Amino acid sequence: MAALKAVSSSFWGCSKAPPQLGVGAANSHSAQIGNLRYDLDKCRKWECCCLGVFAEAQRATTAVEDEKPSVPLVHSSGADIDLHPNHSKGFHKDINLLPKPLTAIDISSAPRDGSKVRVAYQGLPGAYSEDAALKAYPKCETVPCDDFEAAFKAVELWLVDKAVLPIENSVGGSIHRNYDLLLRHRLHIVGEVQLRANHCLLGLPGARKEELKGVVSHPQALAQCETILSDLGVVKIGAHDTAAAAQRVASNGVRETGAIASSRAAKIYGLDILAERIQDDDEVITRFLVLAREPIIPGTDRPHTTSIVFSLEEGPGVLFKALAVFAMRNINLKKIESRPLKQRPLRVVDDTNEGSAKYFDYLFYIDIEASMAEPRAQYALGQLQEFARFLRVLGCYPTDTVL
Repeated sequence: MAALKAVSSSFWGCSKAPPQLGVGAANSHSAQIGNLRYDLDKCRKWECCCLGVFAEAQRATTAVEDEKPSVPLVHSSGADIDLHPNHSKGFHKDINLLPKPLTAIDISSAPRDGSKVRVAYQGLPGAYSEDAALKAYPKCETVPCDDFEAAFKAVELWLVDKAVLPIENSVGGSIHRNYDLLLRHRLHIVGEVQLRANHCLLGLPGARKEELKGVVSHPQALAQCETILSDLGVVKIGAHDTAAAAQRVASNGVRETGAIASSRAAKIYGLDILAERIQDDDEVITRFLVLAREPIIPGTDRPHTTSIVFSLEEGPGVLFKALAVFAMRNINLKKIESRPLKQRPLRVVDDTNEGSAKYFDYLFYIDIEASMAEPRAQYALGQLQEFARFLRVLGCYPTDTVL
């Protein structure tokens, strides 16, 4: 994986900035469009140069999955996390009980079904996030976390190998908290999972939905099942997640209280399914991201998504210029999300005390349908650097097309 970083540093380390790519102005009065002029001959020479550097570095790469350091990492933030909760603090009495070093044979013979992968998710067992983790790695060991940031930290501290976290929902929209955490932490997106929700109305064994007086679930799940809840005339009670709602109903033992959760949660907590697929919209789909400590080497054998985040200087048409670098290369934008730049939330237009106009500074998160192994994606990001004050590639990963 270090080789991929070498590729990235070689590409972005060109001492000479690439020429501006764009379309010429129709006349001298079109100032904004005129900024997009470019010299095709110089462009070809520059792009061939960068492509040669990328190809040379790529020949030297070797893919090693889940490479771990030879010494344990020390967390300097002071977080109260025990890296070895089940180990004694004394010496081993028998040297044969010490863990054996991992060999190259162990790595090459590791199964590809996820049976040796530990995957963190937010919530309790039975949460939809755990279903997404099991879809990504069918035989993995799932590790529940209290909140999203705990899942990020679990990967950073080598407690788990991956984390699977929701990023957007087809009804509820984006999960802004995870967008902010992507920028705060140095993890890489290595995959995505699209999961279709099957909201079920759960109750204690023998209970009937007509006798329910209250229903517990995550606020989004309650909002997505508004019709049936209104018909039943029940009180809606919020919970941290759907699995926590199912656990609360099972532990409280109140027949008049139900929960909205998955069918798997019903099996885990011993509840009856009183009704299935109760959501108002039949197609409630949540997109999850798979996060890891190291990026994967992008390919072109299947559709890929590249996720980036950048900020721009103020100026007329700057966002148009930034997005044009993808349009002129026929790269489709799957999504664009803007988030306030918290370090500089407001900026005054001028130094006078008379004006009151202020602008928000934003970060732009973009998903594009292209792989970083494709020259067009490399050239697009190279040109984007001309307008961007900050640019970071969050990950390049295979697109999930199976629901």
